[in-house]
Amino acid sequence: MNFQYYIPTKIHFGPGTLANLGKETLPGKRALLVVSAGSSMKKLGYLDRVQALLRQNGTEFVLFDKILPNPIKKHVMEGAAIAKSERCDFVIGLGGGSTIDSAKSIAVMAKNPGDYWDYVSGGTGKGQPVINGALPIVAITTTAGTGTEADPWTVITHEERQEKIGFGLVPATFPVLSIVDPELMLSVPPRLTAFQGFDAFFHAAEGILANIATPLSDAFAAKAIELIAKSLPAAVANGTNLEARTDVALANTLAGMVESTSCCTSEHSLAHALSAYHPELPHGAALIMVSVPYFKFFAEKAPDRAAIVAAALGSHSSAQPSAACSVVTALKHLQDECGVGNLRMSDYGVKKDQIPKYAKNAFDTMGFLFTLDRYKLSTEDAVHILEAAYR
Repeated sequence: MNFQYYIPTKIHFGPGTLANLGKETLPGKRALLVVSAGSSMKKLGYLDRVQALLRQNGTEFVLFDKILPNPIKKHVMEGAAIAKSERCDFVIGLGGGSTIDSAKSIAVMAKNPGDYWDYVSGGTGKGQPVINGALPIVAITTTAGTGTEADPWTVITHEERQEKIGFGLVPATFPVLSIVDPELMLSVPPRLTAFQGFDAFFHAAEGILANIATPLSDAFAAKAIELIAKSLPAAVANGTNLEARTDVALANTLAGMVESTSCCTSEHSLAHALSAYHPELPHGAALIMVSVPYFKFFAEKAPDRAAIVAAALGSHSSAQPSAACSVVTALKHLQDECGVGNLRMSDYGVKKDQIPKYAKNAFDTMGFLFTLDRYKLSTEDAVHILEAAYR
């Protein structure tokens, strides 16, 4: 029952809240505005709206639009160099988790010397201390998946070394301001809606399984899971359903709060290893692929924790959470409802004979998350889980 709570982010949540950007006090006068390399922010008019609101607020900005779905170190360093040369005094991430994560990492490197991997722990990272903190960060999320608007974490891939590793500084990489406007999420395609929603689900569910869970994180997580079970299928079926989108957006923000008060577990390490080698594999899809054997394993090792997940799922599911292992039944049911119950690793180039390599990468790059499991996984256990998940 001993825990600390610290989430210093001011959050504007709800339909229409993007408009608040035009009058909210911002942490600087000249922003690096970070968006993806795709065209959606421009086509949907979101970029123009944000730029107009910044002008209304008397804020200058410089655009950086190279971020990939699985963001890479090269673009962190490029963005930081521009922020320095243009004398930006804060960073805005507009888009999904990859863009906001990149904004956080750029904010770090805009104030610190050397290479980003000098500060990353795990893999070939040097784990050096970050002396100068980070520029202030504003997050404007257009997806519901990572919860990065309510936590300090960022995940970047070293594209040359196949290392996908999480990083963060408390409090420096917490956004000082986040805007979560579900109206910006209405255009996300059904499949991506499902992948992103399950990413939020696993942040919450793993936060319950983690050995550092607290009563507060459990409360955030259970509500997030309940909202996802209730409304993610509806958001996938009809993306213009604003009520469903709002539920899933709230679940995502709550799951980010879980990340700030508990943590992910080794499921995320395994999924990151897959997409480190196969960057075209969406993170949420990788988590879905691994999830059934993973949760079956931990339902047997930590049945009391799995029962909390099952109860939250079962409150809006046909599955009956009468025993901890029913979490697997409920999880399968939700995946089928969202049309993602039959994902195949092989469709993304994952090779079964390479599974030991993926498992080793998970331990080498994000081994810390394995220490947060309630049962100590061996490399053999990890290989077994991935083999059971393989199709």
